[in-house]
Amino acid sequence: MTTHVRRSPEEIAANRARYEEHQRKGLEFAPKALPGASPLPAPEIAYDKIVHREVIPGGWYWSTRLRKHETLRLSLDHGFSTLSLVAWSAADTSERLNLPDTVKMQWTTALGKGRVIFSDMGRVMFSVTEDSSGAHDALMGGSTLSSNAAKYGEDKRNTRDNLVLLATKAGLDKRDIPSVLALFAPVRVDRDGTFLWKPELLRSGDYVELRAEMDLIVGFSNCPHPLDPDPGYRPNPVTVTRIAAVEPSTEDLCRTATAEAVRGFENNVLAAI
Repeated sequence: MTTHVRRSPEEIAANRARYEEHQRKGLEFAPKALPGASPLPAPEIAYDKIVHREVIPGGWYWSTRLRKHETLRLSLDHGFSTLSLVAWSAADTSERLNLPDTVKMQWTTALGKGRVIFSDMGRVMFSVTEDSSGAHDALMGGSTLSSNAAKYGEDKRNTRDNLVLLATKAGLDKRDIPSVLALFAPVRVDRDGTFLWKPELLRSGDYVELRAEMDLIVGFSNCPHPLDPDPGYRPNPVTVTRIAAVEPSTEDLCRTATAEAVRGFENNVLAAI
């Protein structure tokens, strides 16, 4: 039998004050201010720097291996679509993307240029080196068979089933699938905890660039987000470009912008020893 403890308004207020004090201290460490959105249109990538380019059709999935310091550019070259992302360490797939820690350790649900994405081992998996929108959802996850059926009234490909297929082909199990980062999903949370879809945060031709901070297996599903208000199922193709590795400088923005990122990169170094 589960016993629920009722907390008094005074205890709730004290807990909130303690949280806000921890948050204030965490945010005080900012040797570099985070920049605004990356400019549009996205700059051309030199031909000799392109390792591979893939266009993921609407409704489909794709995975790739990514070497440390290679960058993925994910771009909406064919119109709007939400692209869901999952990732595992290539060296040990029990280490995987961890969005709750990514949000908690950086005191924000807003991912954008200068932020990092953590694994469940406290290490940095990705640095967000460019981002034209910041409209990404680290909270809700992707679509399922039931959410699609309720919305579209017919059988349409969904993110959960796509990722099960993707994981199986990689020799993993559905239990190995981490929480999903939905890119180009303009989700925000109001003061009452209600999830809102804010399409004004998106711009035509938006893109994001993610630099790998370890060797990775990365998977994508190109299906509509559960909150997408479009009543029709019409995801557009998304372009994924794999860019050759470049060693970042010690003063790299993502490596120095927050105390949590500094510690995450220290953990990366320790794990390599």
